[in-house]
Amino acid sequence: MPHDILTRVEHALGAVIGSAVGDALGAPFEFGEPGVFSARFPDGRGELCGGGGWDPGEATDDTQMAVLVGQSLAEHGDLDLPDVFDRFRRWALAEPKDIGLQTEQVLTSGDPWDLAAARHFRTTGRAAGNGCLMRSSTAAVRFAAEGREATMAAGRRLAALTHGDPAAWEGTAILHDLVRAALAGEDPLAELPGALALVAPEHRERWETVLDPAWQPSAATEFNGAVWPCLGSAVWALRTTSSFEESLAAAIDLGGDTDTVAAVTGLLAGAVHGVAVIPSPWLNELHVPVPGSGEPALRTGALVELTYRLVMVV
Repeated sequence: MPHDILTRVEHALGAVIGSAVGDALGAPFEFGEPGVFSARFPDGRGELCGGGGWDPGEATDDTQMAVLVGQSLAEHGDLDLPDVFDRFRRWALAEPKDIGLQTEQVLTSGDPWDLAAARHFRTTGRAAGNGCLMRSSTAAVRFAAEGREATMAAGRRLAALTHGDPAAWEGTAILHDLVRAALAGEDPLAELPGALALVAPEHRERWETVLDPAWQPSAATEFNGAVWPCLGSAVWALRTTSSFEESLAAAIDLGGDTDTVAAVTGLLAGAVHGVAVIPSPWLNELHVPVPGSGEPALRTGALVELTYRLVMVV
């Protein structure tokens, strides 16, 4: 049954804030071994403990870029790709604590917004990192009400700003549609075949493989910093758990790129379960610095306000 507007907002808030807390929860464990999270927090919940250069509750580049996308969408009402790229570039030049190598190379190349990622891909032949997924929360919420094809198209266009490999565009499109389904009150896992049917044929089989119910993260053929195992692991975490907190614990316990896998998992699980299930201590600790903005770090209340602006556009 489709959600009414209040329920839709609750699940949109779950998506945006869930992604941010997943990011902050996973950041201290980045590049760690599997099982480190549950070893430290046997209760399975954990806390925004900080570490690895991150303060307790501090969100990383994943959420910082999502905020920049959301602010552009809120101000312009629709996609303004040159504006998003300019915001990304200012942020990158402000020396954030963390930035993906591929993203940094594209944003600091000096190339224009509509050529930078494509030129990088032609030069390197490698542009399928998960940095296009990690920043998806705000755009996925904004375009969810416009339907499957529109939200998938928006995901592709935003991914292409920094990722020249079309495989990354298709993964971002799928993630957008999973959020669309959850906000509409549908089971996003049941909606996967419909999204996969709209994936470019040359990329469809690989995405079908990592999103199949039988797929396990142990079957990944790349590090989970790549787009395929990152989204596959997030969907696996959602599919194999029954709560928001369990899904994040499962994602972080995979090790590797824990902040981004947890950010994507938090986006999906938050969209499914709603903001009310997110532990209040996490909401109290969460903060999102945005280098280059000249503004103080955003707290949870600012993310709530931004999400309302995005949901109410349509």
